[in-house]
Amino acid sequence: MPAAEAIQFENLIAQSKIRFTLKNSLSPQRYTFETMAGGVALFDYNNDGLLDIFFTNGAEIPSLEKTNPSYWNRLFRNNGDGTFTDVTEKAGLAGIGYSMGVAAGDYDNDGFVDLYVTGVNRNQLFHNNGDGTFTDVTAKAGVSGVIPGYGKAWSITAGWFDYNNDGHLDLFVVNYLDYNMKTAKLCGTQGIPAYCSPIDFLGTPNILYRNNGDGTFTDVSQQSHISQYVGKGMGISFADYDNDGFPDVFISNDTFQNYLLHNNGDGTFTEVGLLAGVAYTGFGNAVAGMGTDFRDLDNDGKPDIFETAMFGEGFPLYRNMGAGQFQDVTGASGLTRFTSRLTAWGAGAFDFDNDGWKDLFTANSDILDNSMELAHRPYALPNGLFRNMGNLTFEDVSAKAGASFQVPGAHRGAAFGDLNNDGNIDAVVTNLNGPPEIWINRTANGNHWIILSLIGVKSNHDGLGTKVKITTALGAQYNQATTAVGLNSSSDKRVHFGLGAATMIDRIELAWPSGIRQVLTNVKADQILTVKESSR
Repeated sequence: MPAAEAIQFENLIAQSKIRFTLKNSLSPQRYTFETMAGGVALFDYNNDGLLDIFFTNGAEIPSLEKTNPSYWNRLFRNNGDGTFTDVTEKAGLAGIGYSMGVAAGDYDNDGFVDLYVTGVNRNQLFHNNGDGTFTDVTAKAGVSGVIPGYGKAWSITAGWFDYNNDGHLDLFVVNYLDYNMKTAKLCGTQGIPAYCSPIDFLGTPNILYRNNGDGTFTDVSQQSHISQYVGKGMGISFADYDNDGFPDVFISNDTFQNYLLHNNGDGTFTEVGLLAGVAYTGFGNAVAGMGTDFRDLDNDGKPDIFETAMFGEGFPLYRNMGAGQFQDVTGASGLTRFTSRLTAWGAGAFDFDNDGWKDLFTANSDILDNSMELAHRPYALPNGLFRNMGNLTFEDVSAKAGASFQVPGAHRGAAFGDLNNDGNIDAVVTNLNGPPEIWINRTANGNHWIILSLIGVKSNHDGLGTKVKITTALGAQYNQATTAVGLNSSSDKRVHFGLGAATMIDRIELAWPSGIRQVLTNVKADQILTVKESSR
């Protein structure tokens, strides 16, 4: 029996009644996008208080169309008893094209969370009608992912945030390689086919769509300056790293310098990754950046940056030192030792044992499905779990996290949230050409928790971008409301804190995007608390 305090996960896919296979249509040509699929979103589409699950899926090759239902994206409704029901057809969410990622956010402030799905040849915006159905409003909204003069970009991921604090969620779309199936060459070693390295391709500009507040968006990529920073983007995360009241953007780029886009507060962004110390590792290397999370890991009130990468690189951790500066603490944190022989895609920084310190979860797998043949290392890997020891050092607890956690897989996307509302953060991870994993957090250590469900009034309805500070007898903690976590995936918008032994929260301080400050005092632990934005 593991110790009671150990973080424990159990994969309940068999009991969940979820029947889904992520199909990438593996081809002899090894088109690069085949290895990149697999987004997942945890969001409550019907406002019943339970997180539902949406999976993106691939398409037939070479048409890149969903020629039969086995390629459909899928929505599973949470029944509240550990099982889920496939409601894709009724919801109208089957989708078109070769899908990649998903971003959840209520862009029209009607109280129902909408979905944006990214893809190789199609991006789609689905409006949640509030009656269990969704409508494709991509054309009307003007968010097709087409770059003027270039065409449809290959979009990996996207994220919702209110960059101008006007109360309407804007959409940031992260694009990857300048890639064309017709001209893509076959790569390989000694006659063995392989996916080509991103080094062989140019990048593409990202897109920023400003929400006009009337159901339409304006492409402001040029005037905001974000399109001048051309990269090979895979992951996106948001945080106000310098506490100036405007959300900033971190983009993990693949074999290329990372971008930290500082929000200037006037509708423009400046790329400061190099100056801030997050463009390259402390050794001056660009990594194969994939998933990312942007949260305070040492409880000093300043959001830090975690990033997953490829075998031989380690997974970078950048500590926010203040004054716009970050320090690579990957080695000092212990992560180099634990991660340098891993490749990971999805990632999340959440307090899985409710001890008051955010831990790290990584969705591990090699890139090449024939990596054993080509590189003498396994393709399928178990996921990673790294416990925060409280001083920005981590211990690898993956091997102690339960029997099912040791099972290797071709993991890709990962999303996080409390699926059964018991106060423990769960995870859902996708598997290329296999079923997903539904990781229910079984940790039983007696620690306390609180989850805040935010309702914006002057701010956006989801409250995304709200910064939260809590104070208990054990000290202060910080978090923020965001759904953009990891790689091509979208996590629960609710804000979670582990409280350790504390049964009472002395103060909860909320800084809403509108500028409104709100304080709650003497709040009991172990509850999901709805907080509506105050009027002043």
